[in-house]
Amino acid sequence: MHVMLLGAGGFIGRHILVALLAAGHDVTAVVRKPRHLAAAFPKVRFLALDLTGATDVDGWRSRLVGIECIVNAAGKLRGAEMEAVHVRMPGALYAAAKQVAVKHILLISAISASPDADTDYADTKLTGEDLLRSSGVAWTILRPSLVYSNGSYGGTSLLRGLASLPWLVPLPGKGDSALTPIHADDLARSVALICGNDGFFGRTLEPVGPETLDLRTLLARYRAWLGFGPARFLALPMPVMHFLGRVGDIVGDGPISTNSLKQMIAGNAGDSQGYADAIGFAPRSLDDALRARPAEVQDRWHAGLFFLAPAIRAVLILLWLVSAWVGFFHGAAATHALTQALGMPPNWDGLLQLSGSVIDIGVALLVFLDRDARRSTLVQVAVVAGYTLVIGIALPQLWLDPLGPLIKNIPILLLIAVHGVIGNNR
Repeated sequence: MHVMLLGAGGFIGRHILVALLAAGHDVTAVVRKPRHLAAAFPKVRFLALDLTGATDVDGWRSRLVGIECIVNAAGKLRGAEMEAVHVRMPGALYAAAKQVAVKHILLISAISASPDADTDYADTKLTGEDLLRSSGVAWTILRPSLVYSNGSYGGTSLLRGLASLPWLVPLPGKGDSALTPIHADDLARSVALICGNDGFFGRTLEPVGPETLDLRTLLARYRAWLGFGPARFLALPMPVMHFLGRVGDIVGDGPISTNSLKQMIAGNAGDSQGYADAIGFAPRSLDDALRARPAEVQDRWHAGLFFLAPAIRAVLILLWLVSAWVGFFHGAAATHALTQALGMPPNWDGLLQLSGSVIDIGVALLVFLDRDARRSTLVQVAVVAGYTLVIGIALPQLWLDPLGPLIKNIPILLLIAVHGVIGNNR
């Protein structure tokens, strides 16, 4: 059948895309930017669409021509876009699906999306579920627990990062939060089985694996799999965790947020046997999945670099802000020497000094806002290389000054390059 998959570029969405293709379905994949994904899946039709603005019923109606089943795997854990992605966009989509007689809609929600979670994520997810149930289209809702895979993203990347820390592994609270993790391939296999299957119409299922683990056990198993030795835990009081979550909220893309913390506490345990009976196969256990694919050097690198990426980003932002401050308040003599060497009029000193500080502040802001580290990396390299080239030609003696403005640019460029490689966590 012809399936439209929303969120095909996400961690879960990519696994579902593979499973749908393997099951013989034709797929129209909806992503914001198809570029690299389209090259990896040449047989898939890609629709470039920003779901935050796709709230028009007429617009969806024209896109749904020929679509028999919709799989909505789009989601946001935080940010102002949640309401649009979880509620407004699906409302328009489901209304259009009703009008063009789409046979089936399958929604990927979350087992932790409950009123007790007290988060905007849970509230919008639940509202989206209610919209689907009242849409008039045959529906199925899947509410998985923690989803893990051979790779990692989001919560599983955080777990691997925590498990890889030297000496002591930080443990939120008592580490007794319960999870029943399911492998992404098993969740994707479930989706492929359910699509268009009227035996699942009007049902809400909770995809979970065969074993419920607490957070302490999960971290210990990941650490053992990564080969970092036995886990020694450092319990972090929940007020500390909530403070770190607030910091993540402010940063906007940190490793932890208030929502992720509350969703973890809300509970992610499910009925393993009930789900296996409902879906018709037994999902693999975490231990079986880890044994089937031993950790490789790339896994250890990714885990070890997980917290280093935001740390480098913070250092770069601080570096540019300090550079702006030093240049503006203490750079008069250096600026005058540069304007003299370049043969510029003396009255340009102030303008050049101010311009340098403004550029530095602008670069710091770009590094803060650039979530995938691409544009900010190019801009930083261009600015540092430009500074180095101009100053190096005008005042070549500064190359011999170990504390001068030129030698230090070499490690700074290397730091920028490293962040450009590891700074994209999408």
